[in-house]
Amino acid sequence: MSPSFSLTLLPGDGIGPEIMAVAVDVLTAVGQRLDLRFKFQSALIGGAAIEATGSPLPATTLEICRASDAVLLAAIGGYQWDQLPRSQRPETGLLALRAGLGLFANLRPATILPQLIDASSLKREVVEGVDIMVVRELTGGIYFGTPRGIFTTEDGQQRAINTMAYTPGEIDRIGRVAFQIAQKRRQQLCSVDKANVLEVSQLWRDRLTALAPNYPDVSLSHLYVDNAAMQLIRYPRQFDTLVTSNLFGDILSDAAAMLTGSIGMLPSASLGSSGPGVYEPVHGSAPDIAGQDQANPLAQVLSAAMMLRYGLDQPAAADLIEQAVTKVLDQGYRTGDIMSAGMTQVGCQAMGAALLSAIDSINIT
Repeated sequence: MSPSFSLTLLPGDGIGPEIMAVAVDVLTAVGQRLDLRFKFQSALIGGAAIEATGSPLPATTLEICRASDAVLLAAIGGYQWDQLPRSQRPETGLLALRAGLGLFANLRPATILPQLIDASSLKREVVEGVDIMVVRELTGGIYFGTPRGIFTTEDGQQRAINTMAYTPGEIDRIGRVAFQIAQKRRQQLCSVDKANVLEVSQLWRDRLTALAPNYPDVSLSHLYVDNAAMQLIRYPRQFDTLVTSNLFGDILSDAAAMLTGSIGMLPSASLGSSGPGVYEPVHGSAPDIAGQDQANPLAQVLSAAMMLRYGLDQPAAADLIEQAVTKVLDQGYRTGDIMSAGMTQVGCQAMGAALLSAIDSINIT
């Protein structure tokens, strides 16, 4: 009997529905070639959910996600919701989704594709050969710590507070994920913290160091976050796998993404101890080009490949998608964000059509 998977689609806002449509077509084509069955169910999140229900994450959406095998998310947010109270903004729905599914590990690859090396803003000799995986803790740290808020002091002044807090258990579980990923890569793990000034970072460093003997094949190093940011730009090839806290990971993963030349090319995965993961492109909703057939769907498609690889244990299907992406780039197809001289510029739908043609033409052994 053909393997069958229930997938929840969260198209979201802006360019989200456009790039999601391409990913669904790609998954359907891959399923037909490899005898896999996908059952798709869409749900609301972000601004679209606010407009329909008043909530950035309706309870029904979370229920649908929990009942699925994996969740494919496109993008959320837009200018029209920026003035809402923080608890009602689209981004709050994303944080609530991660917390509601227990997704504590965010995987963000930053790999330089040879076809796009000249799209990077850095010199070829700096970025050539870069292949980094950033493992970010996702449900703890300063984004979730309490107390938090804006308060009025006794003398009538406002005072804003956010709390960066981690327990040993929270650090250990993300550390184990990072060590295991490093084992499957080049066996080098760099833990990023600010242990020279932050007690929470000292605990982070102590716990990662204590885990290291359990993974003798992995070389563990430590960097302060300011130095890590500098080293990512100065000599990014030195890094294999990075593991860091929620705040530092948010910043460093975006910096690593731009080494590749376009954030529109990069996927991500958010995983928990059990249950469905969420797979989404790194980029935002790009409301300025929404509905204009200008969006780059490749990060969404590569997120679907990560879903197949990490969430559904279908590596052959993931390989087929990644080979198709490589093939269309080799053929010279480019969306506007990755366009260069001598290439053929296409829109979102045409890039999707090129991917489907590539999937159909690739030999399966």
